[in-house]
Amino acid sequence: VQLVESGGGLVQPGGSLRLSCAASGFTFRNYAMSWYRQAPGKERELVAFISGGGSSTNYLDSVKGRFTISRDNAKNTVYLQMNSLKPEDTAVYLCYVPYLRVWGQGTQVTVSS
Repeated sequence: VQLVESGGGLVQPGGSLRLSCAASGFTFRNYAMSWYRQAPGKERELVAFISGGGSSTNYLDSVKGRFTISRDNAKNTVYLQMNSLKPEDTAVYLCYVPYLRVWGQGTQVTVSS
């Protein structure tokens, strides 16, 4: 089982990024997926969750209305579209398969002017 994140980078406040997590080694469509983030000195927190079929999603309150999680089961990929980014969104963002307890390596997102 492998998860590979991409799409992080440096963006100005108010900007957008789209993170991708490419999965392999398991039947992707059968598993819910999550995005977490961890900022320096802070605990890891759940940002967004999506069911296997994509019909059910949940978000951290502070990102509701700004972030959108989605998935393409044909491409074995889950996405996190992040709009109206704020400096407090700066963190390493990690992809996670809850029922397999597998993490990706993470991708750095830095929001700064």
